[in-house]
Order: sequence, then C-alpha cells, then structure tokens
Amino acid sequence: MRVALFVTCVNDTLFPRTGRAVVTLLERLGVEVDFPQAQTCCGQPQFNTGYRHETEPLVRRYATAFDGYDFVVTPSGSCAAMVRDNYPRIGAKAAAEGRGAELAEAAARAVPKTYELTEFLVDVLEVVDVGAYYPHTVTYHPTCHGLRLLGLGDRPRRLLEHVRGLELRELPGAEECCGFGGTFALKNAAVSAAMGADKARSITATGADAVCTVDNSCLMHIGGTLTRLGSTVRPVHIAEILASTERTREVAR
Repeated sequence: MRVALFVTCVNDTLFPRTGRAVVTLLERLGVEVDFPQAQTCCGQPQFNTGYRHETEPLVRRYATAFDGYDFVVTPSGSCAAMVRDNYPRIGAKAAAEGRGAELAEAAARAVPKTYELTEFLVDVLEVVDVGAYYPHTVTYHPTCHGLRLLGLGDRPRRLLEHVRGLELRELPGAEECCGFGGTFALKNAAVSAAMGADKARSITATGADAVCTVDNSCLMHIGGTLTRLGSTVRPVHIAEILASTERTREVAR
C-alpha cells in the first residue's frame, strides 16, 4: 500500500503539528507514508470565489503530484471534499466548453484515491481503536464539508469513543455551521462572527477541556472566537488526539 499525505495549505502554513500527527498515527498503524514535494493548494479558495479557470492548473498538479499512490490521505474534510466533489465538476465544465477531456481524466485519477483521515482509518484500514490515549473531556464539532459533502457520519465519533482516557461530551447544535466557510468569513464578517459566537457558547457550555474537528480551518475560526469570549476550551485537531499515546505524553512532560 503506497500512501501519500496531502497536508493542505492551512496545515502546512499554520498547523504543522497536525501533519506530523497524521504521519505518527499512520506509521504506528503500519502504513508507510510519503510526502510528495510537488503538492500544493487544491484550489478551493479560488474555486469558491468564482475563479474556476484559475483552479484548473491546480487540478492537473494535484493529479500529477499524487500519481502512483494507492491512497492520498488528508487531515482536512474541506480539501478532501474539494477534490472529490468539485474536481469532477471542473473537468465536466471544461469538456462541455470544448476544451477536451484532460481535466476530467485528471479528476478521475484523483477522486477515487483521496480520503479524509477518519474515513481512511475506518473504511480502508478498518480500525476504530488506534491505540490512542488522551485523558481529557472533549466535545466534537462535525464540520460542514465532512458532514454534508463527504458524509463522514459517525466515523470521527467512533474513533474518539475508543480513545482511552477520553470522555466525549455532546455538543448542543452540533450540526450547525461554525461560520467560517473560507472566503465567507471575509465577505460576510458580521454573520460569520455571530455564527462563531453561537458555536463557541455551545462548546463552552459542554464543560469540555477541548473541542476537536477534522478541519483546522474551522478550528482556527472556533479557537479565535473562544479566545475572544474568554473561554478556556482549547481547540485540537482530531489527528493530534488520535496520535497521542501514554508514551508520547510522558515524553512531552
């Protein structure tokens, strides 16, 4: 099994610990992980802002960068959804415009092998107990892309429920958007902030030590809002929880 890590722009730039956690976790489960240096942005910011043609070179680059791998694993529901949901649309549009089948073929190579981390663990490796240890109370926010486009369902929860020492607390209004939405947060700042405040209050009400998601972009928005509201709940990506063991926690001390 040849597996490549697609770390994504947000993680590479702002949350490198998440990428390292994915590698630690997968290697602990016996998976050999590569990091193709040619990888870059999936094109989600451009596409969501209406620049479809400017996204096309990134579709080609993604398909080429990850050629030869059986699976591409990413710790980002939104980027996985970009590849799986929007790459075929981009390819189909280009073909409909009479520009050939190249983009559609690139999408066809990329889509079947691209997995968000938790679905790779549950669906491909067929594991829910990854040997993790995280002695904290945690609440889980299901992000919009993971919930609605990828259909992750209860996969993240099943993984969290098998983490030793972790107490999972229910999040009121869990399926409501946190308000980030990528460029939505810039174009509709007031609405985004209000939605974030609602989510942060619900998170704080659980009394949990930490809130986790499958997307650091959403977690960044939630974490900033929690800080501004004076909450002590800390944001943590699910990969970092799943990579944590008694041994790693002892070393950290």
